[in-house]
Amino acid sequence: MQDISLAELTEHIGTRVGSSRWYELTQDKIDVFADITEDWQYIHLDAEKAAQTPFGGTIAHGFLSLSMLSAMYYDAVPDIQGTTLGVNYGFDKIRFISPVRSGSKVRAHFDLTEMFEGRPNQITTKWHVTVEIEGQDKPALSAVWICLTYLAGA
Repeated sequence: MQDISLAELTEHIGTRVGSSRWYELTQDKIDVFADITEDWQYIHLDAEKAAQTPFGGTIAHGFLSLSMLSAMYYDAVPDIQGTTLGVNYGFDKIRFISPVRSGSKVRAHFDLTEMFEGRPNQITTKWHVTVEIEGQDKPALSAVWICLTYLAGA
């Protein structure tokens, strides 16, 4: 993906800038995430017990789906020309709408809602992000994500 100028990105405020490729959330990824975060709740790991829940099987951690945003962002959103560093500043809102069943594929859509220069050569962007589950009407999650981009000279 080619870099985009700051002026070009500004023209995209209020529009979809990009969508990521599909990412499969396999049971192996769910298991590894459980070990890393020490969240071993049975709905994520025990297929037999999870089958008895309203989910009908194991599901990905909501935070696993959320943590995929970085990879999805790199996949979908071009860098601003002159970027030296980009960091996660936080979220204004996160809602986990639908569970992601083990083996499902998800992708994110990035709509640029706001952009401003907070300090010289530091750009703040706000993104409305929707993570779609392949074949489902309701998304996995919806979030307002704030990112900081540092440009050369910062």
